[in-house]
Amino acid sequence: MAEKEKTSLSKYLGVCGVASRRKSCELIKQGKVLVNRRTVMEPGFKISPDDEIVCNGKEVLFQEKIYIMLNKPRGFVCTADDPHAPQKAVDLIKLPPKHSDVRIFSAGRLDKDSEGLLIFTNDGDYAEKIMHPRYEILKTYEVKTAAEIPDEVLARLRGGITDDGEFLHPEEIIRKGKCQYTFILNEGKKREIRRLVSFAGTKVTSLKRVALGKLKLGNLKSGQWKYLSPEEVL
Repeated sequence: MAEKEKTSLSKYLGVCGVASRRKSCELIKQGKVLVNRRTVMEPGFKISPDDEIVCNGKEVLFQEKIYIMLNKPRGFVCTADDPHAPQKAVDLIKLPPKHSDVRIFSAGRLDKDSEGLLIFTNDGDYAEKIMHPRYEILKTYEVKTAAEIPDEVLARLRGGITDDGEFLHPEEIIRKGKCQYTFILNEGKKREIRRLVSFAGTKVTSLKRVALGKLKLGNLKSGQWKYLSPEEVL
């Protein structure tokens, strides 16, 4: 097999939807990937199309790439691996028979008490593109708070704050009405908006992601999902 037809093991796992490229590298380094029944721990190891790849005991096969937008309701979690989670967002997506064997995962997260636009895919590289701040795909949220945030405090939040050793710096915060704001983030650290609002001395009563880059939630109802068209894929 010609060398040009080979690809790195980490890239192959990403293309096959096992995980993002970065997570695939971690799985390989942890010794969880076999190539032709031998453990390989080098993410850059070159493989051929006819090699047998097994990850976590399951054979990795190439799958058609699918991209789904879900309007996640409150109360649902993004993890697909927690057997104790009573309501998982992925379970709201009922794939047709042609995709019944496809394993999809969320590209990024919304916490249990948040709602709105969430992407599911089996394309690890695409998920990495959405999540990593270097691609500058901005996330837009509609936020309601229990109390009004004074202008001088908003100005401080816009400049960034340090919370629990992390620097939180939103791209923009726009006042939309009484106790209503639009937050725009690039990176989106864990519970970032809730932490920013808490710093302002109040709390979030409603948090909904309405856009991801050029992709908008639109009129997709809570709990509903749809395939993204080629034009909608970021």
